[in-house]
Amino acid sequence: MSAGVVRLRWAHLLLGGALLMPYFLLVSVALQVADHDVDTFRSLGWQVVAYLLALPLVAVTPLAFPMVRTLETSAAQALCRVPGGLPPAGRDRSWPARRRTAGWFTLHVGLGALVSGATLAVPPMAVVLLATPFWRELRERDWGLLAVPAWIAPPLGLALLAGLTAAAAAAGLLLARAAPALLGPTPADRLAAAEERAADLARRNRLARELHDSVGHALSAVTLQASAARRVFDRDPEFVREALAAIEGTTRSAVAELDTVLGLLRQEDAAVGPDSGSGRAPSPGLARDLDALLARTRAAGATVVADVAADAAALPGPVSREAYRIVQEGLGNVLRHAGRVPVRLRITVADGELGIVLENDVPETGGTTAPVAGGGSGLRGIAERARLLGGAAEAGPCEQGWRLTARLPL
Repeated sequence: MSAGVVRLRWAHLLLGGALLMPYFLLVSVALQVADHDVDTFRSLGWQVVAYLLALPLVAVTPLAFPMVRTLETSAAQALCRVPGGLPPAGRDRSWPARRRTAGWFTLHVGLGALVSGATLAVPPMAVVLLATPFWRELRERDWGLLAVPAWIAPPLGLALLAGLTAAAAAAGLLLARAAPALLGPTPADRLAAAEERAADLARRNRLARELHDSVGHALSAVTLQASAARRVFDRDPEFVREALAAIEGTTRSAVAELDTVLGLLRQEDAAVGPDSGSGRAPSPGLARDLDALLARTRAAGATVVADVAADAAALPGPVSREAYRIVQEGLGNVLRHAGRVPVRLRITVADGELGIVLENDVPETGGTTAPVAGGGSGLRGIAERARLLGGAAEAGPCEQGWRLTARLPL
């Protein structure tokens, strides 16, 4: 145990002694009011009685004031140097947590008062003993039961200082060992922490899906558009201009969506919603952005036949947003894995659900079948989006190629 750790724990014990003083003074005054012959400020015996009677009041305090747990945990984290560290105080205000805090507070204040008293009494006594051989008045003074030979006084003074240091170190170590059990997280605290971690992971997954779907789709479309423009650069300038215009529109839309997602990552939407006047582009949805999405996909070379038998403007906001992302990821998978193939999109509303069916043909390369629109994390993201709304999504091969279906309850 290093000297720095001992000093910090000693300071922590002195803090406990200071916290006892209001209780000690209250009990002392009460004893003197009850019996005028009691002198708790001069009689060591009555001081011990006042100390013992103050401890039950100390134990009651955390039961009545739960914030004591937070304060004591902060003090222990800063000064007690608990091995392995001490997690922050939880929000558990149940009676078991309060009883544990009461045990800790009583131990801290009780030991702190003893160490504080010894710290006030022992150093002056040790100084007197160390100076006795060199000061005649001290040697000739009548110390009564405390009188010791002059040659014994200096070693005894050093022994008292060493004993005080050892006692403070032992008391500090006892508090450090008891802190995890009495101030550590309760089962309710652990459950709350696990729920917070789960919520944080869910938020991170949501942001990852947003980035994957928006930026991934844009990059796939831009790659195909640029590839097509490069192939006909010398033969069809008009097509090249259209491809460049499509690339410009795709990247501008991707930057706007990326700004929205990064705004969520910076938690700038804590006070306002994503569609409010926060200075960023609103989250995309079927009613407003489906046509532009289909146009970008067609500009990349895919033939998209869309049958939208639903009033997109009447869809609830969350359903519209998640449906747009599902369609966007499905089209992005087609561009990434199948290239410029015919795609059929059907969006319907029936039985209180929004249905999405996206099919694409199998590309043919020299008579062999190329990988169809599958994807990995993208399909998992689609399934997660559907589950968040209480729906379902699945994808797999069909007779004509690949089919993605999703159902989102309204």
